[in-house]
Amino acid sequence: MPRKASLTNEVPDTEDNDVSKSDHKNEDEVEKLTYMLGAVMNYLSDDELEELDVEYLLDETEGLREWWDRYRESNKKQIEEEIKKSLGELSLKELEEIREKIKEKQN
Repeated sequence: MPRKASLTNEVPDTEDNDVSKSDHKNEDEVEKLTYMLGAVMNYLSDDELEELDVEYLLDETEGLREWWDRYRESNKKQIEEEIKKSLGELSLKELEEIREKIKEKQN
């Protein structure tokens, strides 16, 4: 008599490896972000600091400039959507001024 195929809920090794790699990558990212946040907080909490120097932070905190650039680029779409939504509330004069700025930028 033929046997029925057994049903298992096992995850193939490749899927386990993918999940494990993803978890490890996330842990690395959290570790890097924690380091950067700590460096920024140390800088901000310096009692002798008279003036905040963002460029100094970006230059002296390993990985912070790259993270900031990626963040700003990913935020670009949200900014574009906010601008599109607010265009209807602007006066004709304001819209014309924006158009002129765009034309200047293109030239």
